[in-house]
Amino acid sequence: MNTSLASLVDTIAQQYAHQPTFNQVVKEIIDSLDRYLSEHEASPADYARIARLLEPERIIAFKIVWSDDAGKLQHNRGWRVQFNSALGPYKGGLRFDPSVNEDVLKFLGFEQIFKNALTGLPLGGGKGGSDFNPKGKSDNEIRTFCRAFMAELFRHIGPETDVPAGDIGVSTREIGYMYGMYKQLTNTTQGVLTGKPIVIGGSQLRTEATGYGVVYFAQAMLQHVKETLDGKRAVVSGSGNVAEFTVRKLLDQGVQVLTMSDRSSYIYKTDGLSIEDIDDIMKHKQAGESLSSFKREDIAVKEGAPWQSVKADLYFPCATQNEVTESDAQHMVEHAMAIIEGANMPLEAAAQKIVRNAKVLYGPSKAANAGGVSVSSLEMSQNAVGAQWTAQEVEEKLQEIIKGIHARCVQYGTTDDGKVDYVNGSNIAGGVRVLEAMELLGW
Repeated sequence: MNTSLASLVDTIAQQYAHQPTFNQVVKEIIDSLDRYLSEHEASPADYARIARLLEPERIIAFKIVWSDDAGKLQHNRGWRVQFNSALGPYKGGLRFDPSVNEDVLKFLGFEQIFKNALTGLPLGGGKGGSDFNPKGKSDNEIRTFCRAFMAELFRHIGPETDVPAGDIGVSTREIGYMYGMYKQLTNTTQGVLTGKPIVIGGSQLRTEATGYGVVYFAQAMLQHVKETLDGKRAVVSGSGNVAEFTVRKLLDQGVQVLTMSDRSSYIYKTDGLSIEDIDDIMKHKQAGESLSSFKREDIAVKEGAPWQSVKADLYFPCATQNEVTESDAQHMVEHAMAIIEGANMPLEAAAQKIVRNAKVLYGPSKAANAGGVSVSSLEMSQNAVGAQWTAQEVEEKLQEIIKGIHARCVQYGTTDDGKVDYVNGSNIAGGVRVLEAMELLGW
């Protein structure tokens, strides 16, 4: 690695030694940019811009005090990491989960900069959330928390400043409650949140967008090597929004989906899950139950994760960051044609290294799961002009955005032997666009 970049990585590692997830994504992206900058004779100003890019423009931390159903006051921590606004307003989801901390949000926010840039849309990068756990809470408690959260956050967001969306633990319900509080506090009707229910300004297909985008990107990867999805067998992890709609779109494309999972276990059906099976699974999860208690004679429930036990052509990690270990990856590459990330950075660094060294198509999250932010941008456009596009119109626009993302990955990631390194391609394509914008702004 170039000494200037190596020094930056070392500085971040020392300064933020307590933030290993952020350090992991910094090293991955800087490794990609290193090769490109070396080939293009980067100036000292280019390295200065990268140093600036590695620090968030702003981190907002606050306490949320709310009342539970028993009338007892509770408190949680909340954050908004506004990482880079060179290309447009900060854009990135809000995550409500006990695992949320500044390290996780900085990793997600930094990744979001490159993902958003890769789409070609005018969006900066950010992320936010709280360590609040919505599981086991009543609807009233969730509403009360969302309103208390927005009572702190509203000062820092706006349609031209920062436009949050949903993420883990934050669906259209939570977005609706937060948007209701924002409207009351500001006396305005602005598209300041995306992922809203359709009747209050949301977009068609926003709920499905991330999962659909994962499949469209996988389709583009396979088409590039003259293959198709039809008839392939797939392992999918997760049972949240991304996993559900990845599975539904895979079934639509003729893929046999063998698994879904949660933190406790995974379900496995040897001849593939049907739409009716998915409906039953999601009904079970929406009732607040774990998959370990899911009972069907034709579907097996097993402890752990499916990576080392279930052979498939395609693997879609759609649960959470670093869910795939080095050992998992070693088993996966023995059978996989392609590994496509639906979650944000679901492969540990060692696992990613194994996959990139294997003869396996590998779609990294910043390219493969950009469907959500793409439709969020379409929602912003609809709000700005007071329009509501049909599901067909939105899906057509989403497909074009994903095709553009794939084309940029090919442009910047094609190696001398004609293969595509999608990690380098996505990091460089996003990085070039952000760094150019920073230069033009005099940053």
